[in-house]
Amino acid sequence: MVLDAPGSPLRQAELPDPVADPGQLLVSVHICGVCRTDLHVFDGELAHPKLPLVLGHQIVGTVVGEDRRVGIPWLGWTDGECRFCRSGRENLCDHARFTGYDLDGGYAEYTVVDERFCLPLPEGYSGLEAAPLLCAGLIGYRSLRLTGDAERLGLYGFGASAHIVAQVARHQGRRVFAFTRPGDEEGQAFARELGAVWAGGSDERPPEELDAAIIFAPVGELVPLALRVLAKGGSVVCAGIHMTDIPAFPYELLWEERLLRSVANLTRRDGEEFLALAPQVPVRVVVEAFPLERANEALERMRSGQIHGSAVLEVARG
Repeated sequence: MVLDAPGSPLRQAELPDPVADPGQLLVSVHICGVCRTDLHVFDGELAHPKLPLVLGHQIVGTVVGEDRRVGIPWLGWTDGECRFCRSGRENLCDHARFTGYDLDGGYAEYTVVDERFCLPLPEGYSGLEAAPLLCAGLIGYRSLRLTGDAERLGLYGFGASAHIVAQVARHQGRRVFAFTRPGDEEGQAFARELGAVWAGGSDERPPEELDAAIIFAPVGELVPLALRVLAKGGSVVCAGIHMTDIPAFPYELLWEERLLRSVANLTRRDGEEFLALAPQVPVRVVVEAFPLERANEALERMRSGQIHGSAVLEVARG
């Protein structure tokens, strides 16, 4: 499925099989998760993607010619030499290349990947279950780490990432407060099913102050709402790669050492740590599967908030 220009529907196409260069692997794609980032690229909200482009960066497949299952995440290459890479912050590499953005991704039967950026997948997870761990899980895990030891944790937007992070947070002894679109009773019930102690609309106040909040929904208006319900010294972490403009808000919402920060990309260390942790929790991944040719439908259902859990594309059985 090929994106020719932002905003144009993905089209089915017969492409030449990719060729692996030295240091790369040719991978037969089984499953590819559908991510909010894919939608941002599709809509043209992220500048300068490779075009034409094969989207997708939550890829589960097998190495051609080997009996080896691999996971391919968003981070596809870094230079290893810049000051960010040398200081353990390869997620901020100035020259990084990203799967499904700078590099063709997993909405296809085959893809190639730099072997150094593949991740080992935990045993006991099918391809359908493992794919969402590779971005929804990883970005959620990195965001959760940035909240420190916050015990009362708010999650704004209870979708692919939040439904995974909620389980990890509970495993760590935190209490989860889930915020959905106002009136989304089904989403709130889903959050409570996964252990949230409270669930309500994003326009509501929780029953007590929060020590931290993670905003997964790409809605800037949620930032002052989240700050408003933070305890002193609390933090708000914006987990998305894109967000609508944050409206002006009074300084008193930030005062008393409240912190507002973003999350950018991921590191291979994030992946190794989280994929080792997931089966210990154990994380239960809720998915809605679509055949590859229905990728446009999956993106539109994500846009309208109709996916509970994670959307995934079935490219090949495995």
